[in-house]
Amino acid sequence: MYENYDANINPMYRQRISMQQAQQIALQRIPGQILHVDMEMEDGMLVYEIFILTSQNRIYEVEISGRTGRILKIEKENDFD
Repeated sequence: MYENYDANINPMYRQRISMQQAQQIALQRIPGQILHVDMEMEDGMLVYEIFILTSQNRIYEVEISGRTGRILKIEKENDFD
């Protein structure tokens, strides 16, 4: 009954890159220390949200597509929320 369950899932929702790969991509763009990683569904797409503390004591949020590994957004955070 459930043997073809995965075949019915839209490929857009399937994760393609690992959390470690997403972290490496983010750190290549914004060097620093990773504080936190989330995975969210945004506009029907899996997105990694990676928060990085830089050596200048700034926090950046880097959003990366969970399917392609493409950086979607880089945003400087205003405080330590």
